[in-house]
Amino acid sequence: MSGGDHYPARLIAMLETLWGEGFLSPGGPAEVARILEGHDIAGKSLLDIGCGAGGIDLALVRAHGAGYVCGLDVEDPVLARARALVARDGLAGRIGCLKAAPGPLPFPPGTFDVVFSKDSIVHIPDKTALMAEVFRVLKPGGWFLASDWLIGTDAISPAMAEYIAAEGLDFGMATPAHYRAAMVAAGFADLTIRSRNAWYLQEARAELARLQGETGRMAAARLGQAFVDHNIAIWQRMIPVLETGEHCPTHLAARKP
Repeated sequence: MSGGDHYPARLIAMLETLWGEGFLSPGGPAEVARILEGHDIAGKSLLDIGCGAGGIDLALVRAHGAGYVCGLDVEDPVLARARALVARDGLAGRIGCLKAAPGPLPFPPGTFDVVFSKDSIVHIPDKTALMAEVFRVLKPGGWFLASDWLIGTDAISPAMAEYIAAEGLDFGMATPAHYRAAMVAAGFADLTIRSRNAWYLQEARAELARLQGETGRMAAARLGQAFVDHNIAIWQRMIPVLETGEHCPTHLAARKP
């Protein structure tokens, strides 16, 4: 995770308008369920790297029966939103939201049954160091289950550079091959890497249409038309790199032997 508040309250509100309460990335609870597909987390301890505004952790507990979720993030605005939602739903006994500095994970070896992350480790450039840390904090037999925003090729095209610049976020995208090498180097087994590009291309087109329609008008009333127009411009730059496959959201899974 990287430092700095890249997700202020206004951006959190904008993304929740598109993706649902507590969600800062696409797909909502249904995409969380797809990441977990084939894995029973009932009663288990989870670390959620980059917990954001809390929607993911609420879904992990309410819909999937996680015993305890430790949500970890580096930004105060998203953690404040997450803590408010957890408190509102009376789940403070099963969800904790912890601020951590960038770098090694602040837990002893073998702490968690599952390490989860949804579209957040894109902000962590050193995937090799990250995978080593994930491996360390997992119990033997534990799983790393995640989605992330990957890049299709090592070379970044001008269109991709323009999109990343428009986002204004500290993206540290890596290729599927780079992720595989990092997970293997850490010691993981049973790796699965599955592209979600086709799914998100359709989602992103629908999101753009909503931003240009009633959803955008409602957001503009709260957040200002200029801010909505800024986000429309981001989507207009993102869709072409989804169409080429250079931007490839991906599901990742691996087991600690």
